[in-house]
Order: sequence, then C-alpha cells, then structure tokens
Amino acid sequence: MDENVSAVIRQHSLTLGFDACRITTATPPASHPQFQQWLANGHHGEMAWIARGAEKRGNLELILPGVKSVITLAAAYESTNAVGGSGTGAIARYARHHDYHEVLQEPLKRVTERVNESCGPGTRSLWYTDTGPILERDLAQRAGLGFIGKHTNLISPTLGNWFFLAEILTTASLTPDAPAKNRCGSCIRCLTVCPTQAILAPFQLDARLCLSYLTIEHKGAIPEALRPQLGNRIFGCDECLAACPWNRFASEGRLMRTHARHDLAQPDLLHLLAMDDAAFKRTFAGTPMERAKRRGLLRNVCVALGNTGTHDALPQLEQHAHGGEPMIAEHAQWAMATITRNCRR
Repeated sequence: MDENVSAVIRQHSLTLGFDACRITTATPPASHPQFQQWLANGHHGEMAWIARGAEKRGNLELILPGVKSVITLAAAYESTNAVGGSGTGAIARYARHHDYHEVLQEPLKRVTERVNESCGPGTRSLWYTDTGPILERDLAQRAGLGFIGKHTNLISPTLGNWFFLAEILTTASLTPDAPAKNRCGSCIRCLTVCPTQAILAPFQLDARLCLSYLTIEHKGAIPEALRPQLGNRIFGCDECLAACPWNRFASEGRLMRTHARHDLAQPDLLHLLAMDDAAFKRTFAGTPMERAKRRGLLRNVCVALGNTGTHDALPQLEQHAHGGEPMIAEHAQWAMATITRNCRR
C-alpha cells in the first residue's frame, strides 16, 4: 500500500481530535506467551473475560480474517491532579470524564470509514477502544505509539501516561511504523510508589493486589489487610502513573477536553454514602463510575471513611452497618470500628 495512504489516515485521525496515530502489522504479538503465563499465574483475578479471549489476543485472524494491519490511536485526557480535602474521595483521573468508550466511538467510526474509502473496494476494518480481545499495549508499542513501562502501562514520550488507546484492525496492507524502544532506564518510581506492591517486579503486575482492580473489577469484599492502603480512593488508583517522569510531556487532549466532569474531582464521601439507586444513576450515568455500581461504590466509600473519616461519619455508617446488604454492612462495621479506634489514640 502506498505510504501516501498511511499518511492520509494519520492526518485524518489527528484532524478528528486524536493525539497520535501509528501503524503496525497484524503479526501476533511476541509477548503472547508471557500473557498466557500471567493468566496461568492467576494474576488476572476475577477478570474471566480476559482469559476467554486469550487465543484471539495471540491471533488477530480469529477476529478479522485476512487482517493485515493495525492502526493504533491515542486520545489524551486531563492530567492535573485533584487535591482532596477532608471528607472527600479520590477518583482516578480517567474516570473524571464521560465514558471514553462513548466519546471515542464516533471519531473511531469516521477514521475507519476513511480507511475503507482510501484502501479501495473489499477492504474490511474493525475498530475497538479497550473493548476487543487485543493485546493493545503490545501492538501500540510495536507501532511506535509508546513503550510499555515497568508498571505495565503504555508510556508515550509525547503524552506521558495519561491517554486512552484505540485500534482499527484492517485487511489493508499499510506501511508500518517503527516500534518504540523502552525508555524506562533505571527508574523504578512506579514500583516503589504502589501502595500494595502490586507491581511484583518490573513489567509484572498482580492485578489482585492493584487498587484499581479492587475498587472497580473486584465484586466481593476488599481484603481487610489491604483496606488501609486504599486511603480515600473510591474508584481506581493513579499512583504508578503519576510517579512516571515522562508526565512532564503530558497535555490535555482535544477529544476529551469537553467531556471532563469537574464535579467528580473532590466528591463528598458522606454525600455519596447517602445516595440511593436513583441518585447514583443520575450522578454517574455516562461515566466509567457506572461500572462499580452503587453496591461497589458504597463498599469503597465505607473503606475510605474508615481510613479518613471522623466521628461525624458514624451515624451514616451506622445506617449501612445494619442494612440489607451483608457486604456493605461488613465494610461499614469495619469503618466504624476503625474510626473509633483511631479517635481514641
């Protein structure tokens, strides 16, 4: 395929608001055996959907027969930290926006249409944004979009750590870009800053210990030994990302800028604890926070109050400590006991 076609696709993606666009082949990622070992070790926890798509992640032909190329795209999001005050919760920066799956959908469709138009009749393409059985970080690294850091996330030399990934699989044979080289050097800031030591070694993450996993993907009780490490976090954790020195190049992306939810920067914990189902849906509809559901959010809020709350939180926690949901009741009881113990010191 003519290099001019690849250039047209790249330029079109930038025009639509993406912050980077690179291309690689559809050759199976060399890291697939390591991914399989990660699954065998059980480091994916309860995320069974990852294991279900394991074979496809190593063979893109099973997703799109005849696939030749993968277009990888990045959409940066706001990287400024929100300094939480007393009685407030911390939400991961990516979640303080409207759901990126929805925001990126339309521009992704338009880039995909341009791919099919530019590459001629018979071209077939599929787009994904963190939704398909794809080793997207590995493909993005091979495309030169960035390099996988020791925290296992993709780092861009021009965007830092704060961006979303999207991919377009296509049967068109596009000119690939050069892969990115790892540029972590001797830095281990992400390893040392992790509150639960979930990064077992460089490039090795045990999701079962990760606070993002525990507050979002994990549906049961949060292990009591790990609750103090949550601090006031109620959805996700940014510590390993924020520690990365490459963030000096981070900037707010164009696509996500108008979709920021500034009201989620410092949410009041007692207000969240008092939410009923209708209030939860009204407040978090169309955001990643919906994934936790009200049950998961209340669990997380109870832990955050146990870690940071005062006697003022006890009356509301008391209501949940004897409520109809056993898991929430147990976390509320733990929070009450922790607050009472801390206040006696």
